[in-house]
Amino acid sequence: MIASHRARLLVPVSGVVLVGVTLFELVPELVHAAGYLIPLALIAAAYLTLTLLDKLGYPVCPSCSHGEAFAEAFIMATGLHAFVDGWGMSAVSAGHIAPLAIGGAILFHKIPEGFALGGLLRGARLRPSRAILFAVAAEAPTVAGGFVGLHAAPGSWMTYILAVAAGTFLFFGVHAVEGWWIRTNLQSGSRLP
Repeated sequence: MIASHRARLLVPVSGVVLVGVTLFELVPELVHAAGYLIPLALIAAAYLTLTLLDKLGYPVCPSCSHGEAFAEAFIMATGLHAFVDGWGMSAVSAGHIAPLAIGGAILFHKIPEGFALGGLLRGARLRPSRAILFAVAAEAPTVAGGFVGLHAAPGSWMTYILAVAAGTFLFFGVHAVEGWWIRTNLQSGSRLP
């Protein structure tokens, strides 16, 4: 019973971590690179697009679909983000981008990102072998981005792609917490506000 309760808490905690990493690491980096207007507009557009798809009956959120539709969408966004991470890390080491602190920051944020990925995939209720396959698929683009980064510095256009990924991360993180909140209140018989 205690292990089951802990497992159920992993999804909302992962959602909070994902929102935190996005708001306190990724968004400030995007705003620093490209100002406020375009990155925040793209973040909002990505979030609203996923919300609209969800409302139209294409469930992509963990609170609406604990299956592969959610997991596949999340893996695509995480894979894109991982590709840019790998590109950035190798561009730093190749001397295309300075300082080395950027590479360290990219490596450091992979830890909470990994916990969030694992928790949200757990919430997708996949078989363990399938969840591992999805996690590898999400993080493997880091290596591909690293190879690209050895030969070219990331362009400014990459900021806009990361802004779209940030919007999807916010959507998935918020909905992981929201889904947990709704399930917890329904199970306890509490009335929702």
